[in-house]
Amino acid sequence: MISAAPSRRAVVTAAAATAAVLPVAAASRAGADTGPAFHHGVASGDPLPDGVLLWTRVTPVPGAVPGSGAGPAVTVEWEVAGDAAFSAVVARGTVEATAATDHTVKADVRGLAPDTAYHYRFTAGGVRSPAGRTRTAPGADSDPANVRLGVVSCANYEAGHFAAYRHLAARADLHAVLHLGDYLYEYGTGEYPAEPARRHEPAHEIVTLADYRVRHAHYRTDPDLRALHAAHPLIAVWDDHETANDAWREGAENHTEGAEGAWRDRRAAAVQAYFEWMPVRASTEGTTYRRLTFGRLADLHLLDLRTFRDQQVSGGAGVDSPDRTITGRAQLDWLTSGLSASAARWHLIGNPVMISPVAFGSVPAFLLGPIAECLGVPAGGLAINTDQWDGYTHDRERLLRHLRDAGISNTVFLTGDIHMHWANDVPLNAATYPLSPAVATEFVVTSVTSDNLDDILGVAPGSLSLLASAAVRAANRHVRWVDMDHHGYAVLDVTEERAQMDYFVLSDRADPDATSALTRSYRTLDGRQRVTRADAPVA
Repeated sequence: MISAAPSRRAVVTAAAATAAVLPVAAASRAGADTGPAFHHGVASGDPLPDGVLLWTRVTPVPGAVPGSGAGPAVTVEWEVAGDAAFSAVVARGTVEATAATDHTVKADVRGLAPDTAYHYRFTAGGVRSPAGRTRTAPGADSDPANVRLGVVSCANYEAGHFAAYRHLAARADLHAVLHLGDYLYEYGTGEYPAEPARRHEPAHEIVTLADYRVRHAHYRTDPDLRALHAAHPLIAVWDDHETANDAWREGAENHTEGAEGAWRDRRAAAVQAYFEWMPVRASTEGTTYRRLTFGRLADLHLLDLRTFRDQQVSGGAGVDSPDRTITGRAQLDWLTSGLSASAARWHLIGNPVMISPVAFGSVPAFLLGPIAECLGVPAGGLAINTDQWDGYTHDRERLLRHLRDAGISNTVFLTGDIHMHWANDVPLNAATYPLSPAVATEFVVTSVTSDNLDDILGVAPGSLSLLASAAVRAANRHVRWVDMDHHGYAVLDVTEERAQMDYFVLSDRADPDATSALTRSYRTLDGRQRVTRADAPVA
């Protein structure tokens, strides 16, 4: 199945009919030049049965650019309607935009009807923002026929164009889009990749609060990303690049203490900018772990695997230590107790890094270095990726044993980070699988643009990667499929009978008008804990 690339103009203008992106209410030219303006679009996120979080950024005067700390406070009115013409406004209010929050604003709207599409917009100084479309979650006691989510991760602005976002924005059948982390990257221009397809701002590596604000703002100048935000509510968790590569509790691989300031200050700046610019509700201790529900059909448990983790080890030494954690004890307790208490049929876990054990030792030696670069880990002696759950096996064993001992079925991990499409069974003991049982399944989505194997090797897709993927599958019998080459996105559809992931790939990340093609579909059936290939996509 190949999807002809909807052009950026087509996505915007045709959306009134498809309900993907709404018409933009024009501001007066005089107002845009001298008064408030909405240069960064609108967004919504974290849908609840009775509400949703709305977001925008207003530029009160021309000099009040992101990260400047300049500009007066301005009152912003928001309104929510049941129709695109805003003839049936159901909620409205005001919020103050100030330099303290980089003139970003959020409105946590409640009192809405469950499982309902709404339209929203903002007004400041008589200037109206673009309009967006959002959708509330199904009611807590309802039995929706399905829940359908777009799934994305790893969007490096300099590595290519965000065509994946455009294709998802053009769909009218999604409840929300799940972003599994690396929404942006911290590097300076030309650091990753060495030859940028386009250039981000600021040009240097981002370290300060102003830096992180400018980078977020520059990402929002991308028309495909703005279209995605205007079309669907976003459910997002962070991974490492929202702060710095291979981040952990007290530092990061891409942070030099002293020369780049104190890690605690850098992380605080990154976190502040993230919550200013993202339509995400801050959760416990200002992290992104939280839980959303979709009626009695599915719960979505969202994990933060950076804030509380111990430092990654090298060479595999210490990965089994019970003193090491990837989640932090409080978060793991929250997850296991939430899984036990859930009455939902399906338990979806938004999981930034892969939980399935994967041994890379059987991969041909000349491919280990490029794979390590793709994974963002040291190449020397690569056998496992210790930035994943493989580096924190005690936490993984505790979680998987809990699933088995508590009789919790239909657990599906939804994962990003690794820049490849995967479909995995999640065994309790990989060494004896399939004689020992799988206790969950895992669907991994590739990157929107970030380098994968063919990019690093400089070869055609489906060439050298076939050797690596065959070796990985031979050594890891629970891995049902892996595509190491393509960029793209996925669509997850959950019904009472099954959870299915449709995997899409893009024709060329460097092409702003890239086409999209379905490459494979995998599903897990109710009560089975096994991944099988599906004959047809969900839609």
